[in-house]
Amino acid sequence: MSDQWLEWAKRIQSISQAGLTFSKDVFDIERYEELQKLSAEIIASYTNTEMNHIIDLFKQEKGYQTPKVDVRGVVFKDGKLLLVKEKHDDKWALPGGFCEVGLSPRENAVKEIKEEAGYDVTATKLLAVLDMNKHPHPPQPYHYYKLFIQCDIVGGEALIGTETSDVNFFSETNLPALSTSRNTLSQLQMLFEYERNANKPITID
Repeated sequence: MSDQWLEWAKRIQSISQAGLTFSKDVFDIERYEELQKLSAEIIASYTNTEMNHIIDLFKQEKGYQTPKVDVRGVVFKDGKLLLVKEKHDDKWALPGGFCEVGLSPRENAVKEIKEEAGYDVTATKLLAVLDMNKHPHPPQPYHYYKLFIQCDIVGGEALIGTETSDVNFFSETNLPALSTSRNTLSQLQMLFEYERNANKPITID
């Protein structure tokens, strides 16, 4: 679960962003900018990250802050689960990423699997909607919801993408080192339960 200090810092950042979005008074804007700086200082002190880098990250966010949406494509073949090796950390994850504006969750899942793993798929079923804060991910600067969408292969072949260095299928008893900022062991175990039981209801945090 996320550390309490990070939850406080994210909450301060959320309040500051909302204030900077809606405030017109110059003194209120200065106060909200100070809150944003305070949030960045907290995160920098706990993560050994340059504070200016964090402030730049926060300043890219505009409007009222809401959770970001991360879509993960779930593809099984002969009882094994499709994973891709991330170049970012040389560890394995379900193909996926942030939802892009203009694409539905289904379209995002199909796109990510094609780009990261090479397969053409059709999205067939929503399996789970999870709150990242309720699972053992490493600390993250933002609040994320994760959508797990089951897909079936209809064509293509295994091909690496610009962000991946390998593509493979894994059994539940032979999983590789996981990129835990993207998916956890318990989440993959949950997905294997769906493979064994097609009638398992949607999981929602």
